[in-house]
Amino acid sequence: MAVDPQTLDYVALGVLVVVSLVLIYAIIYIHDIPYEMAKKRDHPHQDAIHVAGWVSLFLMHTIWPFLWIWAYLYKPGQGWGTETVHIEASDALKEDLEKLETLEKKVEELEKRLHHVAEEAEHELEAQAKKGGAA
Repeated sequence: MAVDPQTLDYVALGVLVVVSLVLIYAIIYIHDIPYEMAKKRDHPHQDAIHVAGWVSLFLMHTIWPFLWIWAYLYKPGQGWGTETVHIEASDALKEDLEKLETLEKKVEELEKRLHHVAEEAEHELEAQAKKGGAA
């Protein structure tokens, strides 16, 4: 049972076409993963991610990992996650803050006293200067 060589050529050509189509489809499917993630997460930049995915095909896939990260960073319901987080202070920290506030009040009080003493000393010097100039 001999197989015609021309038949083997057609089979090989068919396998080559099928494998080529599968590879092309796989590459396109893989490059649309970030867009599908962005669409699923209702990403505000999903159109830009989609276009950048196609551009990535022509840039030899160099920006594709960044597209994945870009699509993944946006979380549904939370956004970009840049909201301010309030951390509750521990008891020791609260005590230290109270001590600090007390010390700041004492420093202010001492500065006022020092300023008052400096003014009194200045008035005494002026008074002595007037007495010395009058004599």
